[in-house]
Amino acid sequence: MQAALRPRLLPGAPLRTTALVVVAGVVALLVGTGRLEASAPSDMGPLRVLLTLTLHGGLLALLVWRAQAVAQERTVWARIAAGAVLVAGTALLGTLLGLAPATQGVAAVVTLWAPVVAFPLFYGGLIRWNRFSSNLADPNDTLNGVSAVLAVVAVIQLLGHLGEGPLTAAPVATALAVGAQFAVSFVILGTVATLPFLGDMGRDPRTWLVLASFGATLLGSTAVLLAGGSPDTWAWATEPVAVVCLALAAVLRPGRAEPQPADPTASTIGAFVVIVSSTGVLLVAAQAGVAGAATWCAALAATGSGVRLLVNVRELAMLAVTRREALTDELTGLANRRAILRRVEELGREGAPLALALLDLDKFKEVNDALGHAAGDDLLRMVASRLESELRPGDVLARLGGDEFAVLAPMDADAPLDDAALSLGRRLHERMAEPFPIEGMVVHASVSVGLTVARGGEESPVSPAELLREADVAMYDAKRTDSGATLYDSSRHGGSSGNLVLVEDLRAALAGDQLVLHHQPQLDVATGRPVGVEALVRWQHPVRGLLGPGEFLPLAEAHGLMGRLTEVVLDRAVAQAADWHRRGLDLRMSVNLSASNLLDSGLPARVAALLDEHGLPAGHLILEVTESVLLTDPDRSIAVVRSLADLGACVSIDDFGTGYSSLAYLRDLPVGELKLDRSFTADLLTDGRTAAIVASTVELAHRLGLRVVAEGVETSETFAHLRSLDCDLSQGFLHSRPLPAEQVEEWLTRVAAPQPQ
Repeated sequence: MQAALRPRLLPGAPLRTTALVVVAGVVALLVGTGRLEASAPSDMGPLRVLLTLTLHGGLLALLVWRAQAVAQERTVWARIAAGAVLVAGTALLGTLLGLAPATQGVAAVVTLWAPVVAFPLFYGGLIRWNRFSSNLADPNDTLNGVSAVLAVVAVIQLLGHLGEGPLTAAPVATALAVGAQFAVSFVILGTVATLPFLGDMGRDPRTWLVLASFGATLLGSTAVLLAGGSPDTWAWATEPVAVVCLALAAVLRPGRAEPQPADPTASTIGAFVVIVSSTGVLLVAAQAGVAGAATWCAALAATGSGVRLLVNVRELAMLAVTRREALTDELTGLANRRAILRRVEELGREGAPLALALLDLDKFKEVNDALGHAAGDDLLRMVASRLESELRPGDVLARLGGDEFAVLAPMDADAPLDDAALSLGRRLHERMAEPFPIEGMVVHASVSVGLTVARGGEESPVSPAELLREADVAMYDAKRTDSGATLYDSSRHGGSSGNLVLVEDLRAALAGDQLVLHHQPQLDVATGRPVGVEALVRWQHPVRGLLGPGEFLPLAEAHGLMGRLTEVVLDRAVAQAADWHRRGLDLRMSVNLSASNLLDSGLPARVAALLDEHGLPAGHLILEVTESVLLTDPDRSIAVVRSLADLGACVSIDDFGTGYSSLAYLRDLPVGELKLDRSFTADLLTDGRTAAIVASTVELAHRLGLRVVAEGVETSETFAHLRSLDCDLSQGFLHSRPLPAEQVEEWLTRVAAPQPQ
């Protein structure tokens, strides 16, 4: 037997009780078949009472234990246990009545009604065997089962009235009880045989035991039915078989199976069959002039299934809505990622040529942060409406998530595919150039469009995931080159898939310890003494080795990871500066901030918390921002800069002189430092205009009370000229390359004299 089918007991299973039930079942089987006593089962007296108590009492104990032992199946086994209580009680009552000759006839009828009384509980437990716990249709499923039982009873009763069935000569009470018992056993076995959990029997051997248990019950009911309701048959021997099988199923470990939802379609078919059969009974009964139990049962069955059918109509309508919502973006009402990928598969099977465009809103995060998420949602809805106006019949517009949209366009087989796709991309890009009115403001939200094509036909199968990847690569190329719309070209973009892999690696690196800091010293120009360092990030990639910032910072910027990356750098830089400060190394720590950081109004509070956590004086932290970053959203970024300065941290304008901002920033911003771009330092000795600009900048900064840092200093002559200009600080390869923290300390021990004149 396969390992998956090997029965395994649940931990803590009551083995003694299980063994007792099995032994009692074997004895009862022998007694029931007449192998220990020659008399009929009704004459067995105290032995039958003892066996009945042992069998049903042991089964009940196991079912109650099972309901407590496995929480996820508690509802199933609690219902089956409750049904077992009714069966045991009714069976015991029938056995006791059978001890007296005067009540033996009543005893037989009472015993026959035992499974009928317990039917709603058994049936309700079985339909919950492997379904989600939030199955709202559960009571209606039970109604369907009861209706099916009534329909079967109606058929049996009608046959009896017509003289065609085995119950023709039986008393009315007996015929009704026998018919009801058979109907209950028939419906339960049919339910068990079609339940979702039986679709994967290989993983759960209990299913065979449950099937055998209720199969034995149906076999006994059939025997009683064929015997015309006589209790003196071998049918009594099937009872211990059913009890033992159910007891064994209760102590076995459940197999691995996925919960299934209720299926309104299947129950609708069942309700329809019951209605048809019940209607047939009523028609035949009317023509034959038959009245009584058959017509009443048929009428109740048709009514119950009619109610169930109405409920199913509502459930099917809700299911249709749910399926539609599963393929629809909630915010915009457009198709979602799942829907557009499904449509790509459909067109691929048809062999149709198609173009897929991926659109990403530029600077959407800034709009969201500046105006709030409600305004951002309004912008997305307006974007969706505007894009829809540019589509042809048959084109599909989808929102993939966030600020990403996609357009799937079937193309004409005769048209130049690449040209038609590029035309689509440019048309969408131009349509988005018009501003959007939001909350009394005019907002520009352009898009970067990446396109790819599938030429169709059997020789070029379509892979939806591959097309989406190609469009994504082209879109980030369009964003990086500011070209508006770019068509995927395997010769140019073939290696870009590695960049996407690198982006995913970077996401993992941000959550781990792969990002490391190197520090480039800054020296006092007048004394040559080291006074600070600039923190520069490196990535210790587990496969590619140590990566410089140029290999991953552009990807971080393009994929919206720069803000998180900068905060990781800031946290580690503050921790390192605090460690040096505690050990007597008086070095200021410079850290670059990105545009995402300066648009985050919560940044000052987090910086304050970092300084407090690590015990670093605020004056030892220098936060560098570029002029272009300040231009992204001047009002918000300036407010953040002022809050940072209020903490006592120094704000430095990085790459000063390369941007297009106004000198008014130097007047209005609480700036403490200017960093001359390395392009000025490189030409300082060879270009008179550059020398004049540097000299004027140093003088202007000192008049404003600012210090000046010169970047990119590589020669002693440049250093000497900066000293003559009264520049404050120098940073560059002349002094040191960026070094890990421990190597910075070693470098400091070697620097004992001022730099060359």
